[in-house]
Amino acid sequence: MRMSPLLFLAVSAALATAGLSPLSTLAQDLPAAHAHILHVQEAFSGTPDGEGLLAVAIADAETAAQHAQLSAGGDPTDIDPMIRHARHVLHAVDPTQFPNGPGSGFGLKAAADAIVRHIEMAAATPDASDNVRTHAAHVAAAARAIAARAERITAKVGEIVGAGVYNRAYPLTGELAELTEALAGGEDLSGDGTISLDEGGLNQVEQHLNLMAEGEGL
Repeated sequence: MRMSPLLFLAVSAALATAGLSPLSTLAQDLPAAHAHILHVQEAFSGTPDGEGLLAVAIADAETAAQHAQLSAGGDPTDIDPMIRHARHVLHAVDPTQFPNGPGSGFGLKAAADAIVRHIEMAAATPDASDNVRTHAAHVAAAARAIAARAERITAKVGEIVGAGVYNRAYPLTGELAELTEALAGGEDLSGDGTISLDEGGLNQVEQHLNLMAEGEGL
């Protein structure tokens, strides 16, 4: 008999609290598609505290947006805090590029890439339903847009750090703030007045993940 999703999560949380790796041994007790969905939605052994990949992505995106606002919102003639907070943004987005800062240590980019990987693995399993396959495509499209936006944020931080003088750095901090704000809701890159899934953000990922989970009874 397969373990129910709720029991799976309860046992996973208990093992994570004990410092053990819960998912590798327990995921086999769920349908394979559901195990991958729960990696995104509820618990993943590679994240801080075993949180789900989406929760980590949201937390790091919020940290990045907060520090982008701090970078842009200070004294426009003082480059030092612009650079300091821009580097904090970078840490939240990709700690491999800047290892010390206020982010989770996992990184938004890594979380978005892992969401794509696991949700597509869910859709590719033999037991995947039409519901999973449909919404997995939507989740993956928005998560890819987030990962691409993370790369643009990384590049923008590099421009700020390399600007050299405040009057060149300051306008760039405003652009950085706009990019980090779009991590949640996406951005209309095509200029057609709508935000498609391939322009989306974490709100779109969460929406379609929830629809998928509801359809699976998770």
